[in-house]
Amino acid sequence: MTKNLTDAFNRLQGNSRGALWMVASAAAFTLMTMLIKFLGDDYPAALQTFYRNAAGLVVMMPLIARNPRAAFRTSRPGVLLFRAGAGTLGMILGFYAYQQLPLADANALSFTRTLWLVPLAAFVLKEHVGPRRITATLIGFLGALLMLQPSAGGGIGLPAAAALIAAFLVALTVTGMKFMTRDHTTTTLMSWSAVLGFALSIPPALFVWRTPAFADLLLLGAMGVLGVITQACYIRGMSEGDAAVMAPIDYTRLVFAVILGYLLFQEIPNRMTLLGASVIITSTVYITWREAQLGKPKLTPQRED
Repeated sequence: MTKNLTDAFNRLQGNSRGALWMVASAAAFTLMTMLIKFLGDDYPAALQTFYRNAAGLVVMMPLIARNPRAAFRTSRPGVLLFRAGAGTLGMILGFYAYQQLPLADANALSFTRTLWLVPLAAFVLKEHVGPRRITATLIGFLGALLMLQPSAGGGIGLPAAAALIAAFLVALTVTGMKFMTRDHTTTTLMSWSAVLGFALSIPPALFVWRTPAFADLLLLGAMGVLGVITQACYIRGMSEGDAAVMAPIDYTRLVFAVILGYLLFQEIPNRMTLLGASVIITSTVYITWREAQLGKPKLTPQRED
């Protein structure tokens, strides 16, 4: 039966196969964020980040062990260290946002990472960014403001600010990846990211350390494994299908987040949240489509969660 399913899957067109991988990625990501929120009362974001990175390192070790010298060959260790630092801090802030915000809100705000990539592409990679993408980016950030509904005196709140900063840091790591892939392999980038991410997550975890019970350790391990599965399915989906077609499918995780948020945490998104999320998604889909039309490297980032 497994062989029949595999044969049927392989007969599908590339975009259809990619769509299934993207849905799997969205489902795994939503389950991961559900565990982040569920464990958040007892395990702070810094400690959860440590376990997430530990799982990523375990998964990468067999690949690194095949040829350690090739896995870590680089001429710019400083850039890799900066990228790992930004990624680790972004993960901590992102996990904090998922713990404190409704799942739908945190997911929608995480989509702004694609919006951040536009100015970063212009200023860091020196890519030409036309007026259409600039306009789409500005509209997308207006959608974020609709979601945040900042008051004149109260600001936007720490969890929402953490979500936006995390999205920016993820975009920064993706920009660094685009820069480094000019003369580094994917294996090298992932190896450095796994080792440095694990090492950099140890100090903040020690400040909030607690030894987990066995049941909690299983859940923390599952959270880390789901993070790895999310990234693997996302990369596979993007490689199987066209970016402009695959990117909108990633937003199914907002649907999953609304369902799980309601069933498990009794969270019901308000109208402004849904309106703002719609604006952000529309803007990011347009930016991805525009990149595909121009035939440039796609801005849709690889999953860093």
